[in-house]
Amino acid sequence: MRKPALVAIAAMTAVSLSACTYASQETGSSTGTSAGATAQAAASFDPSTVAVNDAAVALLPQDIKDRGTLRVAMETTYAPAEFLAADGQTPVGYDVEISEAIAAALGLDAQIESAAFDSIIPSIGSKYDAGISSFTITPEREQVADMTSYLSVGEAYAVQAGNPQGVDASDLCGTTVAVQTGTVQQDEANQMAADCKDAGGDALTVLNYDSQADAATNVVGGKADVLFADSPIIGYAVTQTGGQLEQLGDAFATASQGIVTAQGSATTQAIATALQGLMDDGTLKEILDGWGASDDMLTTAEVNPAS
Repeated sequence: MRKPALVAIAAMTAVSLSACTYASQETGSSTGTSAGATAQAAASFDPSTVAVNDAAVALLPQDIKDRGTLRVAMETTYAPAEFLAADGQTPVGYDVEISEAIAAALGLDAQIESAAFDSIIPSIGSKYDAGISSFTITPEREQVADMTSYLSVGEAYAVQAGNPQGVDASDLCGTTVAVQTGTVQQDEANQMAADCKDAGGDALTVLNYDSQADAATNVVGGKADVLFADSPIIGYAVTQTGGQLEQLGDAFATASQGIVTAQGSATTQAIATALQGLMDDGTLKEILDGWGASDDMLTTAEVNPAS
């Protein structure tokens, strides 16, 4: 069944250009410490400390003001950005706290809604007011939605501690690479595999997993040689596996991530104004510091920077 063109393009874009969607380290996971427990220890941000930004509120559509909530969609399997605590129900992570801070600056409560990653962009402006789920900003996405920048995130590799397989970050031919299905890294790993074949080198094998937790587990267990994901996720995986993994080389391919809102909407301008205020007064840095991610923070909330 064919979809209306705009929805079809949005859905296709969300799938093909998906940023990593990292599954939280479930309680009892063989990868190590419970992410929920870590989140509860790390997360200390109180949105009641955020002052209302009158300039941002003035831009907010009346129907959202009347509702009193900001409906934010995120795919809650991407620690440490957005995932579920040990109770399996409570969303935690820096994107959750950023959502709460933006809502507070707008005089609203954040209504966090878990959603399939590829369903978020097509539902913005109708079911959700915003999508805050580690979306990489791309020209293709900006064709169907507005994106306001707040982070600049790279990609990275991880291997077993001590790199017993002697993996060379500059040449992964001959290795087995673990990625999460539907991510940018899956596409890139598949391209690397094709390049290795074309060059007549040793084969690069790509193993696809439903979650980053599964991908990490299989590197720890030796089924795969390399974990390939966004740099914050690699750093978090190293922590959550109790040092059984280590980052291989430096982060690379840095790209901005953005908050998704309806194209050309007043909501875009309201959120961008609120977000800039959080950058200026140190709130965004405070949140990211709590998750070890403040090095990725941007200082300008730019709307559609890839256009």
